[in-house]
Amino acid sequence: MKLLLVLGSDDNSDAVFAKTKAQGFELIRYRHVLKAMDNIDEIDPSAVIISARDFPMHWKLLVQFIRSERSMEKCPIIILKGERFNAEETSKAYFLRVNGIMADSLENDEEVDRFRKILGLPCDDGSAAEEVKNRSFAVEPWHNVGLLIADLFGSSVIAGDVSDVSSESLTFTPVQALSLDETALHKELHECSLRVGDAIFSPVCRICSIGEKISLDFVSFPENEQQLMNRHLQSLM
Repeated sequence: MKLLLVLGSDDNSDAVFAKTKAQGFELIRYRHVLKAMDNIDEIDPSAVIISARDFPMHWKLLVQFIRSERSMEKCPIIILKGERFNAEETSKAYFLRVNGIMADSLENDEEVDRFRKILGLPCDDGSAAEEVKNRSFAVEPWHNVGLLIADLFGSSVIAGDVSDVSSESLTFTPVQALSLDETALHKELHECSLRVGDAIFSPVCRICSIGEKISLDFVSFPENEQQLMNRHLQSLM
């Protein structure tokens, strides 16, 4: 596996080396974004780590270039941020479909677990995976989370704006108003399509509360979709 590092600072590279050594990666480092872009097809990296501190303008160009041919699953991208990486930059990064954003020092234990998980490495302990199971994530527009339900009580297709999601449930507001009464409670919905990032899942859901917002519990997922969704949820941490 090839890990492409686009890092100008030796401090950043030392932190990454320390977290990935002896993990089977072939580490390839470039100090210039354009040179990395010129050689991306030849390298064919399994994952890419980019320093936004070192390349505050050009990191977006590189992410767009990679995503034009490589999905989040095929080639995870991690952005190492500096102190000037604000909420607007974070929004842009997730819109461009990066897998994770974290401090370039990689000193925080939770961020280290996320870093390793995105790269497909085992965490030092089970804390990050366990946190995903026990945590509900507030959904922001740049997270690209949405819900479609087919054949909901006579309606053809209902779209919903998801406000929070966890590994076990979600809450959404229907785009068009629905008239549901208590008979809808505990109804199982078998035609659901849930988008998290650039992945689509097909859970069976159960209505657990109704109102202006509707809450659904996940009853089941096809094959390994639950595990894959949890990985996508971890990118929201």
